[in-house]
Amino acid sequence: MTNYLYEAMHRPTIAVAGRNDRMHVRRIFCVGRNYAAHTREMGGDPDREAPFFFTKPADAVVDSGATIPYPPETKDLHHEIELVVAIGKEGLHIPKSHALDHVLGYAVGIDLTRRDLQQQAKDKGRPWDWGKAFDHSAPCAPLHLAENIGHPTKGRIWLAVNGETRQDGDIAQLIWNVPEIVAIVSASMRLQAGDLIYTGTPAGVGAIVAGDKITGGIDGLGEIEIEIGQPEAGAGGTGAA
Repeated sequence: MTNYLYEAMHRPTIAVAGRNDRMHVRRIFCVGRNYAAHTREMGGDPDREAPFFFTKPADAVVDSGATIPYPPETKDLHHEIELVVAIGKEGLHIPKSHALDHVLGYAVGIDLTRRDLQQQAKDKGRPWDWGKAFDHSAPCAPLHLAENIGHPTKGRIWLAVNGETRQDGDIAQLIWNVPEIVAIVSASMRLQAGDLIYTGTPAGVGAIVAGDKITGGIDGLGEIEIEIGQPEAGAGGTGAA
């Protein structure tokens, strides 16, 4: 019998809309700069060059309705509303024509970003992990199963802070669409059930501080709501409003 040095960690999960079930989260992939207007606002070229990706730990997921402590080490926390794709069937080298067969469903997510730490990493040619892959950085609303809603290709995507709309676009504006993204990720590594793909954000990203209430949504997928709380005890964040 195998003994372990400590009790196994709780496996991260996201809710499933209209059901009591939850989905285990295995990995989180994120597509960088997948809307032309956001690419421009971040100083990039929106032409269809090969997409790039970064990752977040599975336990970065947070349910809609959560209060998220302002994270440490940053003075510039940003919101990024995103369409989230959940993988339900494994695959390697998945052709674009069969990619949607591997999609379990879709959700509304927010990619929280410590923009100052991300920029510091960019300036030094270093990985973005400290700017992107921190605690509570991947809020996700309940998953809508594709068997119930199909595979959305258009619909308003928006985010508001304290009731003021900041991001307002359409998922039809994705530079790389869902089948293309699934095919590209699976060309590099085997996708597995429980993997999430955050597909990129439209223009309008900006700073948020403690006390801010963030709401957002995508047509047909409902809404997400989070609040930014005070830094946790001992944290070095400066997010006071």
